[in-house]
Amino acid sequence: MGSADVAFIETCKNILENGSWVRDEKVRPKWPDGTPAYTKKLFCVVNRYDLSKEFPLITLRPISLKLAVDEILWIYQKKSNNIHDLGSHIWDSWADENGTIGKAYGYQAGVKHHYKEGDFDMVDKVLYDLKNTPCSRRIMTNLYNFADLSEMALYPCAYSMTFNVTDGKLCAILNQRSQDMLAANGWNVAQYAALVMMIAQASGLEPGEFVHVIADCHIYDRHIPIIEELIKRPVYDSPKVTLDPTITDFYKFTPESFKVENYVHGDKIPRFEVAI
Repeated sequence: MGSADVAFIETCKNILENGSWVRDEKVRPKWPDGTPAYTKKLFCVVNRYDLSKEFPLITLRPISLKLAVDEILWIYQKKSNNIHDLGSHIWDSWADENGTIGKAYGYQAGVKHHYKEGDFDMVDKVLYDLKNTPCSRRIMTNLYNFADLSEMALYPCAYSMTFNVTDGKLCAILNQRSQDMLAANGWNVAQYAALVMMIAQASGLEPGEFVHVIADCHIYDRHIPIIEELIKRPVYDSPKVTLDPTITDFYKFTPESFKVENYVHGDKIPRFEVAI
């Protein structure tokens, strides 16, 4: 059983057994029929994945690593806020008539700031610092720009990455304010683990520990039967995931740069509603 399956099953069981219900009529999310989307939640969940040992790709259900990587590159590499630059349709519900999601995610990643070393956006500053000051404790990104929140279609959920070099390995913490366990957990874990691998390779480092910190970790009320079925499924060994070793420029990586081997997984889950 891989670390992604262990973390998912244990987190979901903990929510179901010990979580708190949020049934206030004032909740923001709604189901497609307009009714409030209630949740059962835990506050502050921390899961850890050692990327030097395995890649955390869940096996309870299939996750398309290529599509997950495509989205993370849309944010951190393309620095785009337009769904026409994205290979999946996961952001369609939040896009305007021009295809943008406002000043969110990739838009924030591309904003340049002035430093004593020069002008950088936050991604390029991370890459610069990892090569030039790898012992720094100040290497991070933050997409949660309060000044622009009113112009975002959705406030960033996964909003901050903190990078730290330990024993020659790139470790990272992902801070996430909100996590829909069914719709997003397996996807987010895989794509941010992939991001750590790409940034590590571009910086001449080995990938180390990836830590996922979730403030409000929840299961929506209509998702509970699906989760209960899902966590009873058989689990399998983690697949082998490798990154093309010839690429050392972060901006040259593509979803095809990853190779997934021996990925044994359960069946797809039935199509389900997503609260928006």
